[in-house]
Amino acid sequence: MLNQRLKHGIITKVVGPVIFAENMENIAMYEMVKVGLDKIIGEVIRIEGNNAVIQVYEDTTGVSPGEPVEPTGSLLSVELGPGLLNQIFDGIQRPLTILEKESGFFIKRGRYPEALPRNMKWPFVPIKKEADRVTAGDILGYVKESPLLEKHAIMVPPHIKEGKLSYIIKEGEYTVEEIIAKIDCGQNNIVEVSMITKWPIRKPRPIKRRVSTYLPLITGQRIIDALFPIAKGGTAAIPGGFGTGKTVMQHQLAQWADANVIVYIGCGERGNEMAEVLERFPELKDPRSGLPLINRTILIANVSNMPIAAREASIYTGMTIAEYYRDMGYDVALMADSTSRWAEALREISGRLEEMPGEEGYPAYLASRIAEFYERAGRCEVLGSDERYGSISVIGAVSPPGADFSEPVTQSTLRVVKVFWALDTNLAQRRHFPAINWLTSYSLYKNDLDLWFAKIFPDWPNLTKEIMQVLQEEEELIEIVRLVGPDALSETQKLILEYARKIREDYLMQQAYSPTDSYCDLKKNYHMMSLLSYFYNTAKALVDNGIPVSKINSLPAVQELGRMKFVPNEEFESFYHNLRERLKSDLSSLTKGVKS
Repeated sequence: MLNQRLKHGIITKVVGPVIFAENMENIAMYEMVKVGLDKIIGEVIRIEGNNAVIQVYEDTTGVSPGEPVEPTGSLLSVELGPGLLNQIFDGIQRPLTILEKESGFFIKRGRYPEALPRNMKWPFVPIKKEADRVTAGDILGYVKESPLLEKHAIMVPPHIKEGKLSYIIKEGEYTVEEIIAKIDCGQNNIVEVSMITKWPIRKPRPIKRRVSTYLPLITGQRIIDALFPIAKGGTAAIPGGFGTGKTVMQHQLAQWADANVIVYIGCGERGNEMAEVLERFPELKDPRSGLPLINRTILIANVSNMPIAAREASIYTGMTIAEYYRDMGYDVALMADSTSRWAEALREISGRLEEMPGEEGYPAYLASRIAEFYERAGRCEVLGSDERYGSISVIGAVSPPGADFSEPVTQSTLRVVKVFWALDTNLAQRRHFPAINWLTSYSLYKNDLDLWFAKIFPDWPNLTKEIMQVLQEEEELIEIVRLVGPDALSETQKLILEYARKIREDYLMQQAYSPTDSYCDLKKNYHMMSLLSYFYNTAKALVDNGIPVSKINSLPAVQELGRMKFVPNEEFESFYHNLRERLKSDLSSLTKGVKS
């Protein structure tokens, strides 16, 4: 907490979401204030003597010079505790479901309901006892927050270095505001702990240390898991032009990513896209437990018609919530859709502040702000006397105008992320989804993660290497076809083109709205690669013996490869063994025909 101020400031100028005020003595940077007669929440973003510049998180229509500005003595913070899951908040953590009941379709100004329900009781199970020594991050007990997160840890707040439990409540049901423990920190300093805590959104929560990450974040998307994987605690960017499928891809990752908690931030996107998330998530089932996915999801919606300043705060709100669950020892996946809209909010506020513009009008500090955001990702050893590890994986969509990847937001993002999933407009126009361009995308985690995959499927690295090699060879052969025509190709080269076509159409293409193809588990992914590789290497031997590619393609078992992605995950192993035997039989029949 900052020192409380009694004196009110006075508004001198209003420029959209930016307020200029005087008589702001001893105000602090990023301090939260209440602006105007409606007491709109704002945040101090510049201080010049006794004058302050404030960005407010609501519409300023009707606010005029001469109205008061009231300091609150605290930084812009979020509430952390049981009840976050299965909720939808706006950019400053106002629960939209409650605001809808109060205000209808359009939110009334000056309404700030509590983020966490105060009257709901949670079943608390203590694991510590009185007289135990505790330190920052130690778990006092657990609460069952949802069917998919049965151990929501109630932790010692980070500001308590060390102390002794003088009181801890017995097992039972309690509200978030009830005192569950008292910690004696010495020198007559008794700290009371409840289930709810607050944390400033722009300040990273402390950790013990960062650790290297060699565990993949399994997404259920074949092209990602096989060719461009992301590690738990990793960072990825999804740049793409309009209509290339960024939002659908973010939805897919949010639905199927192998994480304990999902934080989805709709930052400046269209309202109907967020509405689709709200409609689909309660209906979708988690592939590992069969329970609704919404039970492990937190949605932060600051859509395009909401206040611009709240959009700027929304990604920090989401990141702070993600850090809270990471500190419990969970793996968290954070989806930001899209960081370009967030950068546009920075540009608009910067313009109203009359700051010197940088490239394309963005503020000069754009790159550092983007880096600060992504650097809060990672896998860490979290605070606490026991050894616990948690991670935050950040996947940010970027919307470059005209699909121009040389624009500032995309370039600043590429400097800090380690995975680049480049969405291709030409692929999207051909209805190839996900439209990830396999020639321009990359993952700097792949070599390390291949070691993990190889422990389960020993030839996984070789299969993925073969796929990439064939796709690169296809690109070279297409150039030859354009120059001299397809008749100039040998049968071996025609087989490479046919194999590449099967990889593209039967493996890389994945239908997000198909009940059987939306999610592909690792075993099915591996078996699909194995079938395609078996076909190619066996067919290659036949082509060397003079059998034309057209004859090989006419075999019933070869044509059956086209429907393998629609076989359900649980049925695929038997399908795999059956089709492999049929491929072996059909391809062998061609060899017998040659010998006769």
